[in-house]
Amino acid sequence: MSGGRIVALLGAESTGKTTLAHELAAALRAEGQDAVVVEEYLREFCAVHGRTPQRDEQRAIAAEQTRRIEAAAAAHAIVIADTTALMIAVYSDLVFGDTSLYAEAEAAHARCAATLLTALDLPWQADSHQRDGPHVREPVDAKVRAALGRAGSAYAIVSGVDRGRLAAALAGVRRMLAAPAAARAAARWQWHCERCGDPDCERHLLPQPPAP
Repeated sequence: MSGGRIVALLGAESTGKTTLAHELAAALRAEGQDAVVVEEYLREFCAVHGRTPQRDEQRAIAAEQTRRIEAAAAAHAIVIADTTALMIAVYSDLVFGDTSLYAEAEAAHARCAATLLTALDLPWQADSHQRDGPHVREPVDAKVRAALGRAGSAYAIVSGVDRGRLAAALAGVRRMLAAPAAARAAARWQWHCERCGDPDCERHLLPQPPAP
């Protein structure tokens, strides 16, 4: 993917991707960067059709998301993608049991310069046709991480609320974009926070069951 650098925002339902995408782009523009947001095409599809897509419509939605990201990258220095085709592949797998979209989506996503994965620490909120419920968030999160692993894409976990979430996103973007391209392409690590690289430390982000 030539041209501008792609920053992909991935994550389960109701984890703040869209809000964060716009806040991140605004923060980068305030620093003098040429940054633009590519909206989630699935949201547009659902609004136009008044429903979620069928199995045979998933591939075209994924392709359109990739096309829009590529078009933006040809015109801007930094593209903040509010999801990539990888999320379409994950939901196609989860909802329809169709894993056929992964290979193409992973190949496209591997060309992104940075990936931010939104943590599950925000409360779930309903959102028209798109959201299934809080019970799908952990399965989606697991499938996203597995797909990123197959794609060889390094990613940073973004947690916190309000300005703290944005600060975490900015830190992740700066760290990943500053790495040489060769290092990003070869990366198999995941940067989980500024304190450590232990995925177990993310457990504190998840809602805790009430005490007996």
